[in-house]
Amino acid sequence: MGGKRRRDEDDAAALAEAMEGVVPIDGRRRVRPASRAPHRAVLDEAAQVRAHLQDLVDGSVPFDIADTDEYIEGAVQGLDRRIVVRLRRGEYSVQDHVDLHGLNRDEARAKVGTFIKSAHDRGLRCVLVIHGRGLRSKDKVPVLKERLKAWLTRGSIGTKVLAFTSAQRYDGATGAVYVLLRK
Repeated sequence: MGGKRRRDEDDAAALAEAMEGVVPIDGRRRVRPASRAPHRAVLDEAAQVRAHLQDLVDGSVPFDIADTDEYIEGAVQGLDRRIVVRLRRGEYSVQDHVDLHGLNRDEARAKVGTFIKSAHDRGLRCVLVIHGRGLRSKDKVPVLKERLKAWLTRGSIGTKVLAFTSAQRYDGATGAVYVLLRK
């Protein structure tokens, strides 16, 4: 206890020494405080948050996309990686699905758009889009899978999507994609 009292006395003596010769300001003269940088930072941060939320609404939030020849994955930037890991593992219950087999690019885009909008409007959280592996397409290239990455990240469809990832083997593996929808 004696150590704390000694520090308090030392602090009081140091303050008295520092204030020696200081004259109080009379009531008529006021000194305006310097601008508060922290307050401005809070305003700037709030503006950034509002801008980010507007981007979410507009569907212009950038996605982080990872892919290989077989596997695709994407998520809104800033989304908790644990959510993407759970989606990749198939831990979310698939509430509906759409199969794009036999459709051309334009038909598939329209069907995906209608399906995602309907699923979102119904409050579904996780859906499955079966795009196929392109085994019957020219050069055996999965055209719809490549297009699906763009469709899920842009425009009106992109405003409803949080993340997507290639499905587990039992749900179609690299021929299907889990899509996690916004609330």
